[in-house]
Amino acid sequence: MKQHLLTIVSCLCSTLLFAQQKVPVIELTGDGVMRWSDTKKEAPFFGVNYTLPFAHAYRAMGYLGVDRKSAVDRDVYHFARLGINAYRIHIWDVEISDANGNLIENEHLDLLDYLIAKLEQRNIRTILTAETNFGNGYPERNQQTGGFSYNYDKGSMHSNPKAVAAQERYLKALVRHINPYTGQAYKDDPFVVGFEINNEPSHPGTAAETKNYLDRMLAALQQAGNRKPVFYNVSQNTQQAETFYSSPVQGTTFQWYPTGLVAGHTRQGNFLPYVDRYSIPFSSTKGFDQKARLIYEFDAPDVMYSFMYPAMVRSFRTAGFQWMTQFAYDPIDMAWANTEYQTHYLNLAYTPNKAISLKIAGEAARTLPRNVSYGVYPADTLFGHVHISYEKDLSEWNTAEQFYYSNKTTTVPKDTRRLTSVAGCGSSPVVAYEGTGAYFLDKLENGLWRLEVMPDAIQVKDPFAKPSLKKHVVKIYWGQWDMFLHLPDLGDRFSVTGINDGNQCRTEAAGGKITAIKPGVYLLQKQGKKPEKSWGSSTKWGTICLGEFVAPAGATQADGYDIVHKPYKTVDAGKPVVIEAVVAGASRPDSVLIYTDQINFWSDQNPSVKMTPGEGYTYRGVLPGTTVTGSRIRYNLVTFKDGKTQTFPSGVTGSPLDWDYTETTCWESEVVDPQSPVRLVTVTDENSGLDAYTLSGYIPVRRQLVNPSPEQRDRLRFTFESDSAKPVFFVRKYIRDEV
Repeated sequence: MKQHLLTIVSCLCSTLLFAQQKVPVIELTGDGVMRWSDTKKEAPFFGVNYTLPFAHAYRAMGYLGVDRKSAVDRDVYHFARLGINAYRIHIWDVEISDANGNLIENEHLDLLDYLIAKLEQRNIRTILTAETNFGNGYPERNQQTGGFSYNYDKGSMHSNPKAVAAQERYLKALVRHINPYTGQAYKDDPFVVGFEINNEPSHPGTAAETKNYLDRMLAALQQAGNRKPVFYNVSQNTQQAETFYSSPVQGTTFQWYPTGLVAGHTRQGNFLPYVDRYSIPFSSTKGFDQKARLIYEFDAPDVMYSFMYPAMVRSFRTAGFQWMTQFAYDPIDMAWANTEYQTHYLNLAYTPNKAISLKIAGEAARTLPRNVSYGVYPADTLFGHVHISYEKDLSEWNTAEQFYYSNKTTTVPKDTRRLTSVAGCGSSPVVAYEGTGAYFLDKLENGLWRLEVMPDAIQVKDPFAKPSLKKHVVKIYWGQWDMFLHLPDLGDRFSVTGINDGNQCRTEAAGGKITAIKPGVYLLQKQGKKPEKSWGSSTKWGTICLGEFVAPAGATQADGYDIVHKPYKTVDAGKPVVIEAVVAGASRPDSVLIYTDQINFWSDQNPSVKMTPGEGYTYRGVLPGTTVTGSRIRYNLVTFKDGKTQTFPSGVTGSPLDWDYTETTCWESEVVDPQSPVRLVTVTDENSGLDAYTLSGYIPVRRQLVNPSPEQRDRLRFTFESDSAKPVFFVRKYIRDEV
């Protein structure tokens, strides 16, 4: 079971109070634009999908012994810190319905109700996709629940009379369902924006059959008393576009996975040209302009970079979208393993750079004008208040009052004196910090700021490989690093007071330096400043309380060390080799040494290189050119702490100089002549280091190694089938490691 620190102070108003207030709702006036009912202004939304009430995420909480409602509390707090205002879920109807479509009020529905209520407390709106029409297993096997969807395949779900009748019954009951935590039916809750009938429906039949299905679903919702907007997916059934756009549905939903799905490994390279434009081939269809446009799911799958989300939002706004929800945010209690959807990975604690990038994307989604083009790469890396960079793995949001950055940056804020909000990872001109976790600085009043510091996250395995709850892909460390703040409003001298539960910190900062700050929440008060009001851990501020803090427990000294290192594929003979590695543990090791495989247990003069600690968890050492000989070099890294040793890459206890050391695993690099050519691609097997995929649905690409004759080079043949008139097929390789 994973332990977490949690402070959720009971200062949030009850959701039931919303029922007594006039809460603005979403209106669609026939021009395809969602507007607020009170101001009539456009209503843009940005957020996430999050599936903890259902399927694998629900079961995983049981495996781990985690209280599910407490887990929801933790994640929803982080949603608030990331500034999202939208939530979408495709409800697993197989888990809350029977074979006839009757709604079953069980633990899944109760947890969804609880989640919706908690989102409302944070001013986050919801769109409910009523049905998934597929099983609840992935990445496990499906569980036979008795739900009606299990009785029909995807295609017949919308044409079989019994299936259609079951859906009518289910939809009516769902929208009438009263959430006990809000006291309102979904159809009446102002924080429920509307309903999408089903997730990625399949309509292989005629236009008349599709129209009949839509008419019946819309009639069922109307008979149940629904007056909210109804949305429908068009992008999965482009051949039926005319039917959809002539129907009474008020909005159409789309998705975008521009880097493919389920690569089985982390994809690398510059994907910004992939997201210059979101193309809608049927945008000229009659009625298109009268429908609201929603992105129900989007992501850059199998990618860990922190610049893709704002770039995608830019293209969404150019295409006129108002609702954009990423798929899918990982619950913090299982994010260390990324088992929910291996091709997606997002969590504030475990992927801090991507999470801050998501925060930046949200700001862009709510401020960029619709239907404005920003050109093509590289001209479109500056748009609105956003800057993105592939070379620096960076996205930035820079206004007079806000400065957010997903990675280390040298960009100067537009006006440091006017800043009210800073969020980032790494160092910037306003914050110098060696930790790897995210942090947030928010101005409460002149001379008084709230600082929230998340613990460090270190990726130790490929998060997109085959998933398992038996392995960590990211580990959390509670490093304590100095933090330098350069905020004119605070000055160089200020008090630092811990206010989250158990945080007893009371110290003074001099020269803007907070010494060895640990993860938590702090009030920073300028020297000589007297606050205008009383501020404490239970004080309400926006949609959070000041003392709230959620973070995973960190590794302990007993867990030993983790070393993350990627050897060069080739090194030049006779030239020194720089070895860099991330060495992470509960504290710094006493030393880290490099041993080559030239050591001899019986010798008293075994060569080693002592690595030098750098910024954060990085270490660096240089193998002399005299050791770079033969056909390859092989080496280990060994940590020393309090007389204990640990050898990597295997991570075993002990040192290669121990008499009983038996591990033979080493890192290795091929030694080549400095004048030898660099081989970018060599066809040696059916993989050959090449990515091959299509964006035309989820179409498998088959590979075949062809050996034409002993005299000719091997060839690699790719085969795929697509119904698309213009299928998009990629063969690509990341070559930076080669050169």
